[in-house]
Amino acid sequence: MTAPRPTTTTRKVLGRLSLPERTYVANALRTETVGGVLLLAAAVIALLWTNIPALHDSYESVAHFHLGPAALGLDLSVAHWAADGLLAVFFFVAGIELKRELVVGDLSDPKAAALPVVAALCGMAVPALVYTVTAVAGGGSLAGWAVPTATDIAFALAVLAVIGTSLPSALRAFLLTLAVVDDLFAILIIAVFFTADLNFAALGGSIAGLLLFWLLLRAGVRGWYVYVPLALVVWALMYNSGVHATVAGVAMGLMLRCHRREGEDHSPGERIEHLVRPLSAGLAVPLFALFSAGVVVSGGALADVFTSPETLGVVLGLVVGKAVGIFGGTWLAARFTRASLSDDLAWADVFAVASLAGIGFTVSLLIGELAFEGDQAMTNEVKAAVLLGSLIAATLATVLLKMRNAKYRRLWAEEERDEDADGVPDVYEEDDPAYHLRIAALYEHKAAEHRRIAREKAAARHGLAEVPGGAGEDHHRPA
Repeated sequence: MTAPRPTTTTRKVLGRLSLPERTYVANALRTETVGGVLLLAAAVIALLWTNIPALHDSYESVAHFHLGPAALGLDLSVAHWAADGLLAVFFFVAGIELKRELVVGDLSDPKAAALPVVAALCGMAVPALVYTVTAVAGGGSLAGWAVPTATDIAFALAVLAVIGTSLPSALRAFLLTLAVVDDLFAILIIAVFFTADLNFAALGGSIAGLLLFWLLLRAGVRGWYVYVPLALVVWALMYNSGVHATVAGVAMGLMLRCHRREGEDHSPGERIEHLVRPLSAGLAVPLFALFSAGVVVSGGALADVFTSPETLGVVLGLVVGKAVGIFGGTWLAARFTRASLSDDLAWADVFAVASLAGIGFTVSLLIGELAFEGDQAMTNEVKAAVLLGSLIAATLATVLLKMRNAKYRRLWAEEERDEDADGVPDVYEEDDPAYHLRIAALYEHKAAEHRRIAREKAAARHGLAEVPGGAGEDHHRPA
């Protein structure tokens, strides 16, 4: 008789997060959600500023006002400073996030990393393919193939803040991790495909600055007055090298140490991310949106989006390509790693989040400017397509998520339940005997309290019952 084969635990896709990961995700999303609201506000202001005839000229004047030292090759317009300078801060934070995920987060486990990486790759490849097919079929330019490949995490989380307040933390973490990986591949696309003629002297100087940055970090040198000037020099040299300057931001973010040493409450990467993230989400990205989303929108212009192959490719890439690519990539990753979806979720939930990733605002606008540089008319049309595609993706995701909102509320309530009031959700303590003893004591106290209330109510009811009886002794007396 053969012995029974040992059972193996099936790995769950989008299962419950560990408590430290859940805390990190909650803190990160809180800041990004506020930043997303500011981003939306900046985009609306830009559209109003541009489309009100009396204000249009002032918008153009501010956006194209030049400032900066010309001798250093940095005499740039305000819009240019926002795209190359402020977005470097955004990508710096993205670099730290990615480094943390690779070292201590979900991406540190190769099996767990396969899911968001494959989903992000498919979520970039399929939109690019959709754009290419649409452009070829319509005889349009292939230059904008990368425009619909990006996901705007701040914009997506702002939508979630309005329509998905009860979304389970696993789905929120999936969206955040997906966007971090997406940002890395987006910056690689920018570096490889949108690099102008290289200035090797400036590029060598920038690489030397990055090496010095890394050596100072490893030597344990501390002080913002050392790193901030060095970061500015590295950024300026990277800009003058012909490589997009945001590459410097992500490179420096990846260099920070994100694992904790003995005696540390937070790693240097976590501390710096905590300081810089509000600057990125609250200032850098909204200002970029303010000077990038200012396109003239009219009924005719919106109708033209669906007739031009370039703009139609962008809309279809964001709305169809992103949803199909991320959903398909997630399914493939689960299928080939023999993982199963969390019991609490359905594949419809994955498709809804994949649709939400079709919001490609910030980085898509940046790539659109780079792809059609020198053709202002096409740049504006592509920007309008990005805005419209992001709006359609947000609307579709809203409908899909609202259909499952009752289910999400129940899952969220279970995640948040903390009956023993110790600050740790109960689902993370169910294997701890001390937790069950605390709950038992709590229920015993509640039971004693309810018994006391029952005795008081019974006594009060008994007293009231005696009153009619006592009065009834005279009820035969004539009126």
